[in-house]
Amino acid sequence: MSAQDEVRKASEDFYSALNRMANGDASAMTNSWAHGEEVTAMHPIGGRQVGWEAIKESFELVAELASGGKIELLDQRVRVVGDVAYEVGVERGEMAMGTHQANIDHRVTNLYQRDTGTWKMIHHHADLATDMLEIVRRLQAEQS
Repeated sequence: MSAQDEVRKASEDFYSALNRMANGDASAMTNSWAHGEEVTAMHPIGGRQVGWEAIKESFELVAELASGGKIELLDQRVRVVGDVAYEVGVERGEMAMGTHQANIDHRVTNLYQRDTGTWKMIHHHADLATDMLEIVRRLQAEQS
């Protein structure tokens, strides 16, 4: 299997985990990500998470709110340079967050690093989705 194919498989695993998260279960993210302090994420709901623990917590927070989700990566482009690879594309889909429906349509960049023969995500960056951010704010206000 070529390095590009290996990265595509790692991407498939990540998007499978993302779909599980969009249906209330963030546990599969553990297998897709490197677990170091240097990994980063910039999610569509804002902020920047640094380190695996912060990233894991951010996915768990969304999973607590999410249901009925389906997210797919379209127009995928993968480039491998040594033990690092990047992927760009467009995430499309939808999910419920609490009682609110969120449409997903953002550009995304993912970085992967090969470690002991396995590709793991080290960075995830999606466009800021102001509608999703507003839903999170509403849900937080409703809980207050």
